[in-house]
Amino acid sequence: MERLHCPSRDDWAARLEAQGFDYHSLDGVPYWSEGVCYRFTAEEVDQLEAATEELHSMCLSLVEDTVKSGDYRAFSLSSEAAALVERSWKLQEPALMGRMDLHFDGRAPPKLYEYNADTPTSLFEAAAIQWFWLQDLYPQADQFNSIHEKLIEAWRQRWNGKLLTVHFASYTASREDEANADYLRDTCAQAGHHTIGLDVVNIGWKDRHFLDLQDQPIDRLFKLYPWEWMLDEPFGRHIPSATTEWIEPAWKMLLSTKALLPALWKRHPRHPNLLASSFDGQLQGPVVAKPRLGREGAGVQVFRTASAAFSDRALSDIVIQEYCPLPSFQGNRPVIGSWIIGNAAAGIGIRESLTDITSNTSRFVPHFF
Repeated sequence: MERLHCPSRDDWAARLEAQGFDYHSLDGVPYWSEGVCYRFTAEEVDQLEAATEELHSMCLSLVEDTVKSGDYRAFSLSSEAAALVERSWKLQEPALMGRMDLHFDGRAPPKLYEYNADTPTSLFEAAAIQWFWLQDLYPQADQFNSIHEKLIEAWRQRWNGKLLTVHFASYTASREDEANADYLRDTCAQAGHHTIGLDVVNIGWKDRHFLDLQDQPIDRLFKLYPWEWMLDEPFGRHIPSATTEWIEPAWKMLLSTKALLPALWKRHPRHPNLLASSFDGQLQGPVVAKPRLGREGAGVQVFRTASAAFSDRALSDIVIQEYCPLPSFQGNRPVIGSWIIGNAAAGIGIRESLTDITSNTSRFVPHFF
């Protein structure tokens, strides 16, 4: 694994905008990194793929055992949320996708920082935009990226070949969220389904149905909106009685919280793809404190000791994880976003920052091997 300087396309901004990636710069700060990239070996790609599928399998096993036991205390779920998880899992509602954020430097095994299992973003740039970049600059090379093809196939297989109507909801005030939902909508349409897009704030309710702006029932909904937010909304009380099929399914609530990290460590202590994690202070050395439901690096802090973390934060709010700083390539610190589509590893996107904490301002950097 190495970070390279590469040619910048003269018209790169216009190219990205023509491809629908018009948020390549945010408030004047580049989000897309033109002129740099990461190069991997085929063996390193194999490592990332194998680790991603191993971790995903461990997560599914944890969900299955948790539902069987009915013990949701570690996940701080309400009784209503737990009931939704149980129903969703027992109905075998399929997941569409998720993104695992991994530490990887090309030497040590990949290690899981967290799993964005419910509302992952940076999909569009990982699946499509960096692929177009590859075709422009390195057409003879390859990329760990079959995300687009696997998404279309997942949509084709989801309802046993039936062609149905699927709604896609996001906050259109967020251009990034809207673009990710639009991209997913496009892959669903390419699989043959009829698709309808709408803003999440325009979803209505009547007679046990969520409705769109034309008062059409929403039978299947991809929602780029976290489950915990949905359940806190006034309409959340309608979810248990609704006929809507949710994408992602409710059982993803067990995987979209950082409570997953100590739960996995307890089941698989010293696993090479995990970092030591805990709900309490039983870790030695520097730690990272993470809000259980935080996103985009919000609220993540590094402490010299676990006791310092808990004295500074509300005990019920955080989990702690062994401090494993991002690798540094000339001061640039990449995190690997490894995508699961269905139940298979499908490719990676790389976010790069100048600090140990990846945030919504971290740059996206393409790759090849």
